[in-house]
Amino acid sequence: MELGGCCSSSSSSSFFCLQRLTAIFATKRSSCCVSTRDFSRPTLSSISTRTFSVSYRKFVDFALDETTRHTRLFSSPLQEKYNSLKPKDGKGEISMLSFEAPEIRHLRSLIIETETMQVLDFTVFPRAEYDVPIFCANFFTTARTNIVVLDLNPLHDVINQRDYKEKYFKSLIPLGLKYAELFPWGGKLTSESIKFFSPIVIWTKFSSSPQKYETLYSAFRDYYKGWLELISQAVKETDEFRISQNLEAQHRYLVWRAEKDPGQGVLKKLIGETLAKDLLRGFLFNGVDELGSKTFNDYFPHYCPKDGDLNNKGSIVGKSFENRPWDKRGEFLGEGIIP
Repeated sequence: MELGGCCSSSSSSSFFCLQRLTAIFATKRSSCCVSTRDFSRPTLSSISTRTFSVSYRKFVDFALDETTRHTRLFSSPLQEKYNSLKPKDGKGEISMLSFEAPEIRHLRSLIIETETMQVLDFTVFPRAEYDVPIFCANFFTTARTNIVVLDLNPLHDVINQRDYKEKYFKSLIPLGLKYAELFPWGGKLTSESIKFFSPIVIWTKFSSSPQKYETLYSAFRDYYKGWLELISQAVKETDEFRISQNLEAQHRYLVWRAEKDPGQGVLKKLIGETLAKDLLRGFLFNGVDELGSKTFNDYFPHYCPKDGDLNNKGSIVGKSFENRPWDKRGEFLGEGIIP
């Protein structure tokens, strides 16, 4: 098994076969722009091993189609290496898509489909000339339960920087309140991680059901359309200092996610530690090794004791939020946040 390996030769059951993708991208690079309709995706009925009828492919289809209504979407050079993987046990599939746009540094999706779980990791990173939040959708589903994070992760501090919060989240507070009623707070979040979330974050857990699945799809559509409006209206920054601030903020985010992302355990179990690390740093959080030179210790020194070993505890401060720490106006209610 290797990154970029082609899956089954059967056209009815294969997921993004490398040979087919390579042909598509070779054609498209001549005109640069990629249409999402060039990709044929398997239907639910074509996946015979699935034990419950949930698929996150329509979420990605919607996002790609909606993005092309706002900007020109290009295939990313990463697509050739990161397209599909088979788990070590040969059961299921890991499918990846990767794009760029004039305003978007990296739009990528990862879908895991096995007999026991479905996972969507869909994130859109703006280019450094834009201080727009990072769109983030992380969904984990089994036959019984769902763990969901859906948010516009703030690029800059929304707890202490009122101007940034007002600029990007004031108009979205009603949307966040709507779905906060439908998706109750999912339990403890550490004070270290909370600063990477916005006042409209959906962090929830719920039992699997068709109704909840459709409500989640509705939330995904509304949040993504909201994000697209922000990026479409954003003014491209020309000040070099502000661009460098945006770049460092995005790099700091990538460093945190590459080290602390909770999905690492799932990936290691499915494809092994070496491939999982490459997938995390080269694809999911691409830029962690290119956009800056600072390390996790540099950005988060409170995690590193004098002996230099990384503290793997979830919280160093020892504080967590069992309930939503924002009020109905989007004002933060907590204390004890490390800068």
